[in-house]
Amino acid sequence: MRGSGSLGAVLLAAALASCGGGGAPGARERAQVSPPDFELSTVDGKTERLSEHLGKEVVLLDFWATFCEPCLAGMPHLDALYREHRQEGFVVLGIAIDGPDSIAQVKTAVSKLGVSFPILLDQETRVVALYNPKTSAPYSVLIGRDGRILKKQEGYTTGDSAAVDRDVVAALAAK
Repeated sequence: MRGSGSLGAVLLAAALASCGGGGAPGARERAQVSPPDFELSTVDGKTERLSEHLGKEVVLLDFWATFCEPCLAGMPHLDALYREHRQEGFVVLGIAIDGPDSIAQVKTAVSKLGVSFPILLDQETRVVALYNPKTSAPYSVLIGRDGRILKKQEGYTTGDSAAVDRDVVAALAAK
């Protein structure tokens, strides 16, 4: 029976380790690794790399498409939020998931909406596969200054705007 006691101790130690050591609620989420880095072209021919913002800014990745009405409806709110908080270290990276044949539509939609935050083109869906494998649109990922994912949200309704505002303000206030 002595061997089964040792096995029990090993299993208990493994269970505690998988709970983040102390088993405290939320410990596993706090231990989350940094989000995967990526580099994409922008609609104006430049490039953006996520790692250039991590550790310095609160980042909101906004996955959207020109054929997605809720995406287009939410963009003016995101732009207003970006304009209001960019001096505090907030950036929105709009990631268009349209295919290569609709680049002109992306540029037209962005121009029509008057969006001022960077619009990135994920024509090969490499980034959407990393963050949004179901390819939902709209889909957002909020990343804190520490480089950790704070929140993921699928979909958008006009009622969501107040919650997004609160989440961004709280992320900016966190040290």
